[in-house]
Amino acid sequence: MHEMGIVIHLAKTLDELADEKHITKIGSVTLSVGEVSGIVNDLFIDAWNYFRQKHPVLYDAEMRIEVVKAVTHCDGCGKNYETLKYGKICPHCGSSETWLIEGNGCVIKEIEAETDDDVAGDQ
Repeated sequence: MHEMGIVIHLAKTLDELADEKHITKIGSVTLSVGEVSGIVNDLFIDAWNYFRQKHPVLYDAEMRIEVVKAVTHCDGCGKNYETLKYGKICPHCGSSETWLIEGNGCVIKEIEAETDDDVAGDQ
């Protein structure tokens, strides 16, 4: 299950960001995850819910996943198409000279967090 490895890397990145930006608590993390990234969203959420318990700054953090559709470009005809629906062969011209242009990544899109400054301002 590579989802756990990704969660571990993500938690390390967020811990480093928290130290750098004086973040005391992360409320939520939104990821953009490509539909052909190989990440199984349910397994990823389960791994997140387990692993966040080991990081005080992430303890209550909700994981939100936004799925990015996979899109392939055809060099034969210059058109784009849905990767999952048609695969490697272009549905417009039948060419196999195609390449994925989006939908295979995993990127932190947004983090909702509290900093030392937020806590000081509430007093």
